[in-house]
Amino acid sequence: MLREAGIARKAKSMSRPSDRAWLAQAMAALLGAAMPLAPLCLSAAPNQSNVSSEPQTRDGITKLAAEIPLAAHRAVYDLTMLRSTGAKSPISAQGQIAFDFSGSSCEGYAQNFRQFTELQPVEGPVRVSDMRSATFEDGDGRNFTFKIQTSNDQGAGELVDGKAARRAGSGPVLVDLAKPRKSKFDLAADTVFPTEHLRRILASAKAGKHILEVKVYDGSEKGDKLFETTTIIGDEIRKPAQETAIKLPALEGLRRWPVTIAYFENAQKDESPLYTLSFDLYENGISRALRLDYGDFVLGGDLSSLELLPQQACAK
Repeated sequence: MLREAGIARKAKSMSRPSDRAWLAQAMAALLGAAMPLAPLCLSAAPNQSNVSSEPQTRDGITKLAAEIPLAAHRAVYDLTMLRSTGAKSPISAQGQIAFDFSGSSCEGYAQNFRQFTELQPVEGPVRVSDMRSATFEDGDGRNFTFKIQTSNDQGAGELVDGKAARRAGSGPVLVDLAKPRKSKFDLAADTVFPTEHLRRILASAKAGKHILEVKVYDGSEKGDKLFETTTIIGDEIRKPAQETAIKLPALEGLRRWPVTIAYFENAQKDESPLYTLSFDLYENGISRALRLDYGDFVLGGDLSSLELLPQQACAK
């Protein structure tokens, strides 16, 4: 079970708008690429062969991750309320995620993401939130640029604009923020960026690993947040997906796995996670059956549209 594997399933209550923006940003990072938030039947103390973490990740999983191709695609997910708890939780919700992912390991990976959500509180008018992001990550996961804009019915929020780069060799990661305020700081050498994180999840799944632990930087909050993550990967799903959008010839026969990712404050993995993301993940990086857990309510994301985009193979 998730709790038995060391992850508290219940995310902390997140009432601030910026908290919910973290989750949208994390989903943006991982859609470039998928298990419902139900318990996984893993042993209470998984043996080391089923856990991928540093430095093991550097040796085996990272090498495998570098060889995994990701499909360029455009996807749309329709959002609906799955669960709402608490007196101040919204009573209904709807929205949409639009996502565009392109590139390759030689060109680097570009992604554009938008999440638009309408929440109906118990009292008062509908609350609207809109988060947009544009990122680029080079093929070897050494450089990452990002722009993230959030807004709501109160007006436009802060723009986060910056870049991060790994210093020579396996040195620390230097973050250089232009907005919301100029600053520079270092992150631990074992920090990875979003697309590299995704490729390591896929590499772990293909290698039969059930747990991946890694630090992730994605420009969240005000660009100053580093997450520790624990990813739980279930056994390969054999049952065919039912959405019309996913029934493309190019996806026939591809493997997929149920995935749940818990995000923790840096150096606070003994606490409950800030939030969790769940989805089915195909071996080419496409996701379906999204579940976004905001603590006091949960949104589901059904894949309503999927288009595979032209993609050039890397020159030999």
